[in-house]
Amino acid sequence: MTPRGDNSSAKTPAASCEFEHVSVMLDEVVSVFSDVPPGVIVDATLGGGGHTEALLDARDETSILGLDRDGVALVAAGTRLAPHGERVTLRHARFDSITDAVRSIGADQISGCLFDLGVSSPQLDHADRGFSFRNDGPLDMRMDRSQGFTAADLVNGAEERELLVILRRNSDERHAPRIARALVAARPFTSTAQLAEVVRDAIPAAARRTGGHPARKTFQAIRIAVNDELEILEDALRQALTLLAPAGRCAVLAYHSGEDRIAKQVFRDAAGEGPRPRPDLPHPPGSEATVSLLWRGAQKPSTAEIERNPRAEAARFRAVQKLGNAA
Repeated sequence: MTPRGDNSSAKTPAASCEFEHVSVMLDEVVSVFSDVPPGVIVDATLGGGGHTEALLDARDETSILGLDRDGVALVAAGTRLAPHGERVTLRHARFDSITDAVRSIGADQISGCLFDLGVSSPQLDHADRGFSFRNDGPLDMRMDRSQGFTAADLVNGAEERELLVILRRNSDERHAPRIARALVAARPFTSTAQLAEVVRDAIPAAARRTGGHPARKTFQAIRIAVNDELEILEDALRQALTLLAPAGRCAVLAYHSGEDRIAKQVFRDAAGEGPRPRPDLPHPPGSEATVSLLWRGAQKPSTAEIERNPRAEAARFRAVQKLGNAA
C-alpha cells in the first residue's frame, strides 16, 4: 500500500469519537518496552492510538512509527497523538510492509515493535463496517476499505469446499460442513443479518444454546480470510525481528488461537527452540537463537481488566528480546 504521513490526514476531532477503543493489557505493554534502547518503536496495528499514546507518555526518548490499514483509525489516531508532534509518524499500510515503512523514515533498525492483532471495538460496533453479527449492515468486513474484495464477494463466490476450509482453519468451527452447505444454498448474501440468520439455522438447536452467538465463529473466519490476517502475520513478525536493534523487543497481543500459534512458533524459532529433524540431533545450521523469550507461555489479562473490558478476555501476550547489547 502507499505510505501516507499522518500529519496531513489527521484533521477532524470527530473521527476520534468514531474510533474509541479500550487498549488491552496497557500496563503490561508499557512495561515490556520500558527497557528498550532509545529510538523508534513501531506500532504495527495502531488502531485508535492508545498503546502508542501510553508509550510516548512513558518514554521521552522514544518516537513511534504507527501502521494501520484502516483509514478511519489513522485519522482518529492522528488527532489523539497530535500533541506529540514530530515524535509520531503514521503510515497507511499493512503490517507485512513494516520493512518498507521503517526505511521510509530513514531508519534501518527499530527499538521495538508491537502487534495488537484482530478486530477493534469501533470496527465491531459500527454496523456499516459489516464485522458484527449483532448489527445489521452491509457484508463488508474490510479493514482497508480501499481494497476491492469484500465478505460478500467471498461468501457469494467461494465454492463450498473453500468455505469449509476457511471455517475450519480460521475459527475451528466444528459445524463447518453444515454451515458451508447452507451458505451455498442461501446465496446471494447482501447483509450481515442475513448471513447470521443462515448460520444460526444451520447449526443444530442443541449446539446453539452454548458457546455464545452461533454465528460468532463464522464471522471471525470470514473476516480473517477477507483481510488475509493469518497469511501475512508470520512474514510480518519475521521482518520485525530482523529489524530489531540489540536489546530491542517485539510483543504480540493475539485474540485468536491461530494468531497465537503463529506468534508462538515464530518466537520459538527465533529463540532457537524450533523443532529438530530428530530429537537426538542438534538444531540445523541457521537455526541459532537471535532472540530470547521474555517469559514462558502467554500472559493473560487480569481478572480486574476482564471485568472492566470483557473483550480483553481472549487476549494472549507474548514478547521477545533481541540478543546482543544495546549501543
